[in-house]
Amino acid sequence: MQEQIDQYTTEVEAFNPANADELETFRIKFLGTKGLVKDLFEQFKSTTPEEKRTLGKVLNQFKQLAEGKYQLLKEHFDAQITTATAQQDLTLPGEGFAVGSRHPLSLVRNEIIDIFKRLGFVVAEGPEIEDDWHNFSALNFPEEHPARDMQDTFFITKDGGKDSIALRTHTSSVQVRMMESGKPPFRAIMPGRVYRNEAISARAHCFFHQVEGLYVDENVSFADLKQTLYHFVQELYGEGTKVRFRPSYFPFTEPSAEMDISCTICKGAGCNMCKYSGYVEILGCGMVDPNVLENCGIDSKKYTGFAFGMGIERITNLKYVIRDLRLFSENDVRFLKQFKTDIV
Repeated sequence: MQEQIDQYTTEVEAFNPANADELETFRIKFLGTKGLVKDLFEQFKSTTPEEKRTLGKVLNQFKQLAEGKYQLLKEHFDAQITTATAQQDLTLPGEGFAVGSRHPLSLVRNEIIDIFKRLGFVVAEGPEIEDDWHNFSALNFPEEHPARDMQDTFFITKDGGKDSIALRTHTSSVQVRMMESGKPPFRAIMPGRVYRNEAISARAHCFFHQVEGLYVDENVSFADLKQTLYHFVQELYGEGTKVRFRPSYFPFTEPSAEMDISCTICKGAGCNMCKYSGYVEILGCGMVDPNVLENCGIDSKKYTGFAFGMGIERITNLKYVIRDLRLFSENDVRFLKQFKTDIV
């Protein structure tokens, strides 16, 4: 019986059919109801216990070999038939393809834009490579401000003066260009990518995305700023979201504040995301400094305004509970597929 199995194994391994008919003959011969595999198992029943221990494993391996060879060749011929049929029958549906999904940052960015558009804000854009004037000087950054240091900014050319060129560190530069080239009133948001020379980690990256806003007109007050941002938070995170403002400092606004919202993950109870405070900071804001208005050719005695800026990554973290910023730029399909239901 061992010799028979060896002989059949050699035959199966060498089998190379030219067409599907020869493969069917192979199936009947080895795997059919009266085939050689079934015949060998019938012979196996009459062997001695010692022979069963030896031949059992060999017989099962031979059966698996024959079945595997048949299945592999069958898939090969089936694919040939399918291809040939598709080439002849033009009424068959086309091949399917995987549908992509929107990136979570794009989803949140679009939602933010829609909210502010309903408040009358337009979208403004500007270059990602900026000169010193638009990125720093016009925004009231003094020469010694640490943001001008190489540790925070990716400089392309740097001579310490107005001719320095850098990757923009915020989209506030778009505000300067808008005010320089137009006349009040201004009501606009500036979404875009910005760059800072920081170590990449779960909480920080060397590039990220911002949405900044600007409103300049006569008699604009801090109350207008608070009400605008309060409305934004309720629209984005839902009614009942608590808001608080804390005094802060920014070179281009005075007075300045940071705005916190009640943590959307723990609902204010305290967790790692909010550092057990119940609140998470989502943006900085303030009244536009008169010096900035004057730098852009706007009469600061007639006009006032407010500005705000937020990181889209931070907003997205709170909305979708994503704890690692690196996921946004790693292009991991498993991560992106989670947002497939949001595609339009």
